[in-house]
Amino acid sequence: MSDRPNVLFLMDDEHRPDVFGYAGNNVVRTPNIDRLAETGVVFENAYTPSPRCVPARQCMMSGQFPRTCGCETFGEDLPPQSMTFARRLAQYGYDTVAAGKLHHTGEDKDQGWTQHISYYGGSNVNRLDEEAEERYSHIRRKWSDAKEIRRAGVGHSDVGWKSRLDEYRMQGACNYITDRFLNPYYDREEQDRPLVLKLSLSQPHYPYFTTQERFEYYLERVDPYVDEEAFDHDVLSHRRVPVRDDDQRRRDDRKGSVSPREVRRATAAYYGMIETVDEYFGRTLDELERVGEDLDEWIIVYTSDHGEMLGEHEIWEKGHYFEASAGVPLVIRWPDKLKPKTVTENVTLCDLFVTLCDLTGVPLPDDNTLDSRSLVPLLKGDADGWDNEAFSAYGDHCMIKQDDLKFIHYPDNPDVLFDLADDPGETTNCINETEYINAVTDFRDRLAGLGYGPDADPNYSDAGYAPNV
Repeated sequence: MSDRPNVLFLMDDEHRPDVFGYAGNNVVRTPNIDRLAETGVVFENAYTPSPRCVPARQCMMSGQFPRTCGCETFGEDLPPQSMTFARRLAQYGYDTVAAGKLHHTGEDKDQGWTQHISYYGGSNVNRLDEEAEERYSHIRRKWSDAKEIRRAGVGHSDVGWKSRLDEYRMQGACNYITDRFLNPYYDREEQDRPLVLKLSLSQPHYPYFTTQERFEYYLERVDPYVDEEAFDHDVLSHRRVPVRDDDQRRRDDRKGSVSPREVRRATAAYYGMIETVDEYFGRTLDELERVGEDLDEWIIVYTSDHGEMLGEHEIWEKGHYFEASAGVPLVIRWPDKLKPKTVTENVTLCDLFVTLCDLTGVPLPDDNTLDSRSLVPLLKGDADGWDNEAFSAYGDHCMIKQDDLKFIHYPDNPDVLFDLADDPGETTNCINETEYINAVTDFRDRLAGLGYGPDADPNYSDAGYAPNV
């Protein structure tokens, strides 16, 4: 057996950081993730490096912010053979196996994973027939946000494609576990090399569908966001979906609004999808124990790529820098080495690169452009000297959070400052208040140093974090 720890990396998609039992939600049923949280380290202020799927995942894997790694929007990918944490651990003897969604869209679909269990395969093609591309470009475009909400409800696993894919991914991970640790056909183990096993699911990403039983369970138990007001900002209220009762909807344009009952139904379906994710993670944990593995000897990481607004501020889905969208759940469990605790410092998914190298004893790459800090001091209760900053960006707009202050920059729109200590609901823009003048000046200086804003540093290369390994 290897003397280095195995790693189980559990990840879902578009999971709000507050919809868990361990986070105080008394409605949702997440016993398996709650068990990890109760015996692990919970990060209360973890953030995505980008509030959209593709760049968020590329940044997490590379340990670099969007502008550093060149993945700033949905259609961009890491260059082939990029240095990801999967590749780095593989270089130092780990088998790196991924079951499910990676979301690498370029020629290198695996980016360091030595085995990939997925429905998806192949590589990008340089399309030469522009007429054909235009003719078929409408295929599989998503519904409008309002239609996503109105169509939410019951969809069994043999109907909802995300649920079907996720079950396949979970079963693939379980099959791999059996083959690796038991191999009943040849009656031999394969434990001489350490393992990183990632199970990456698509739920609870929209469309919002769940089973009949789960939908009915949550329908009258959820507390949906139906009395929200849009934030007074052109971009932070972009794609809002107003909630209107039936009389209002008869007077208004029905296409752009939803009813309180439709919001409730979509919320119930979202909760049901979360319970499905939790079940699949639980079945994977059970399989490891079934083959004789001691989970206390494994490093287990659970997170999501970004959050989901779920109607808060009349916004759905992702892409905004409100806590519900930019915040992510993050739990790291290793009872053999780490005591359970809650960490309140600001961290990002980019920090997982250096953290996994630190925990597994793998040297960092010589390249000094990582926007990644080791979370190990925080995991051990030492926050002294921690650079208490989180950063997230998409395209040319971004968010910087330092301590309890969150600064949001959109070109050609007013900057926004939230003081989350006094305004956890993010309803008041403090950008012009006298007491925050110095903080705003510091944020704008940092904005330029990170390569954004009107005074962006033309020589930007990385975030400039000092190594703490």
